[in-house]
Amino acid sequence: MSISSFHPPERTLMGPGPSDVNPRILEAMSRPTIGHLDPSFVQMMEEMKELLQYAFKTKNALTMPVSAPGSAGMETCFVNLVSPGDKVIVCQNGVFGGRMKENVERSGATAIMVEDAWGDAVDANKLEEALKANPDASTVAFVHAETSTGAISDAKTLVELAHKYDCLTIVDAVTSLGGSPVLVDEWNIDAIYSGTQKCLSCTPGLSPVSFSEAAQERIANRTHPVQSWFMDLNLVMGYWGSGAKRAYHHTAPINSLYALHESLVILQEEGLENSWKRHMDNHLALRAGVEAMGLGFIVNEADRLPQLNAVTIPDGVDDAAVRGKLLQDYNLEIGAGLGALGGKVWRIGLMGYASNKTNVLFCLGALDAVLTSMGGKIESGVAVRAATDYYSK
Repeated sequence: MSISSFHPPERTLMGPGPSDVNPRILEAMSRPTIGHLDPSFVQMMEEMKELLQYAFKTKNALTMPVSAPGSAGMETCFVNLVSPGDKVIVCQNGVFGGRMKENVERSGATAIMVEDAWGDAVDANKLEEALKANPDASTVAFVHAETSTGAISDAKTLVELAHKYDCLTIVDAVTSLGGSPVLVDEWNIDAIYSGTQKCLSCTPGLSPVSFSEAAQERIANRTHPVQSWFMDLNLVMGYWGSGAKRAYHHTAPINSLYALHESLVILQEEGLENSWKRHMDNHLALRAGVEAMGLGFIVNEADRLPQLNAVTIPDGVDDAAVRGKLLQDYNLEIGAGLGALGGKVWRIGLMGYASNKTNVLFCLGALDAVLTSMGGKIESGVAVRAATDYYSK
């Protein structure tokens, strides 16, 4: 058997993630590998923490990347802050609130569910009702930007409610970090996690996290061991902590961390506020084209996440066939709906490096052509013009 080197096709990634990776980041990954305790690498780690503090808008000392994808960032938050016997209120309005529930239960705690329809933002009134009914709850967990639906929730209000009832908060910002405002200190978020493959335009495999002083105090005062050795922050901080001599915990993914460092440098160069505006501008142009075709969004405009667009599929159109033709004929990837939204929506991502005018016009043109060829009931030939008109304003 003879197997040759793998050379992937060149795609335009406009699904729910990963997003297109900036060439600067790919170049950063190709730099020479050095030891994970090398003084030069340790210096880069310090810069990384500072850059992540900028991205999260926080001064939290415990801000770092977990050496695994966003799902591991989620698990890191739960296993460190939740103990057996705890009661955790989990807000679910999509797939990833359900994963929070699983993390609570695997930590030996009880999940009290606050459920909203998929596509809706988390209802603060429902959360307050649950807090009143469960005065012994210790934690509130919710998804800021629900990747399965494209809905964004009011994190500031939800955190204020949690604190009013003496609960700490765990927040999923996997799809919002870098693309929409995430203000950790201003909103007083206790624990937050994200991923590198969305609006940071980095390769998958790392999960930025940040913990407040209150969260760190709970971790330090646990009476039950953290159930995961690898994710126990009391141990991990021997490697990522400042000041003391670095202790070996695990071999960090060195070249992937080069990539994250570069992606955060790029974010710093653009400026957070400029990045947020770019994502919104490209969303509004995409919206103009989508609506001109006669398609819509499942999320109300006020709760719509600009970097993840859940677009309704026209009646009679084969979801998988459209996505397959886009991939085959245009090398363009868009995402399918998840769970209850399977076959009902396409998830079109405008994240990070992929959030640009060229991609918006390309996606609209390709989608228009494919739907027209399949007899989809749309207004043909108008989407690109509508988006172009938006850009020219």
